Amino acid sequence: MSVWFITGSSRGFGLEITRAALAAGHRVVATARKAETVREQFPDAGDALLTVPLDVTDPQSIQAAVDAAVERFGRIDVVVNNAGTGLLAAVEESDDAAVRAVFETNVFGPLAVQRAALPVLRRQHSGHVINISSIVGFATAPGWGIYASTKFAVEGFTETLHTELAPLGIHVTLVEPGFFRTDFLDPASLHTGPDTIDDYAPTVGAMRAAAASLNHAQPGDPVKAARAIVEMAAAPRAAPAPPARSRHPAGLRRQTGHLPQGDGRLAARRPRHRSRLGQHR
Repeated sequence: MSVWFITGSSRGFGLEITRAALAAGHRVVATARKAETVREQFPDAGDALLTVPLDVTDPQSIQAAVDAAVERFGRIDVVVNNAGTGLLAAVEESDDAAVRAVFETNVFGPLAVQRAALPVLRRQHSGHVINISSIVGFATAPGWGIYASTKFAVEGFTETLHTELAPLGIHVTLVEPGFFRTDFLDPASLHTGPDTIDDYAPTVGAMRAAAASLNHAQPGDPVKAARAIVEMAAAPRAAPAPPARSRHPAGLRRQTGHLPQGDGRLAARRPRHRSRLGQHR
């Protein structure tokens, strides 16, 4: 069984991936800003679960969490960069502070986690990095410009990471979720900014209203998605193929295929094999 290191484990995809990995018999290092809330979710996990506080904007807490994982389990096999935050606002409405905050979490956060964890994987000559992106990392929409730009960045460095790590025996996967019933559209996760511009009411304003009405009514099932991610990580891996994207107006599907997740989808690519989950995360 593998050792999973998961960020943002207190809710949403992070919580469900933790649950699915434990159910599959893996050992899990579940990290979150408030790690105790994760342990409360799994009172019977025993020694298979290590919960560690981690803030992806704090490199010292990241390194401490990686060190704790290795001290407890001796290795790390799968790193899941799941922690993230959202910003739903017109590009013009987004001030520097809001933009920098979302980049700190969504871009610099996973980069810092990778820098801390990859020395462990390289020493092992094995491992798997799974970076959670979004369908807006592939094609964006009004209101999602800044958030999408963070996911475009994740896509770019993950593509390159794949080519750098493949010769070392380390696999890399991008997961691009669509609309799933997580807490992503809650105000605690999705920020809209204090100021709005009336001219954007028909576009960005309409998107804000749609997001509010869709919250917790999204078609995708995060439990099924998490299970598919865990199964994908355990699947035999073919030789990497050149990255190739195909656009589909109904869902941006990949030639590597897609797995139905309720009314959402999971498609996976290990940047040379990507996972795409439905209609928006």
